[in-house]
Amino acid sequence: MVGLLSHLLLLPLAPARFALWTIDRVVDAAAEQHCGPAAVRRELAELSRQLDQGLIDAEEFDRREDELLDRLDEGRKRGLIA
Repeated sequence: MVGLLSHLLLLPLAPARFALWTIDRVVDAAAEQHCGPAAVRRELAELSRQLDQGLIDAEEFDRREDELLDRLDEGRKRGLIA
């Protein structure tokens, strides 16, 4: 009986709860695209290509590589990487 009563009382909040759930899913997907290993690997490959073609110098490569590795660490902390 208490469960039914709580469901009835919380029913007006259902749209807001659904919106929050949807936002959580979008944030998770964005984090995966930003910090996931596949995304970081793609960007590291692009960075390496730019270095090989002389578009960036070694100092720029090292700085940006460190940023990408930091993103990978962030992904591990968020549980995106096993």
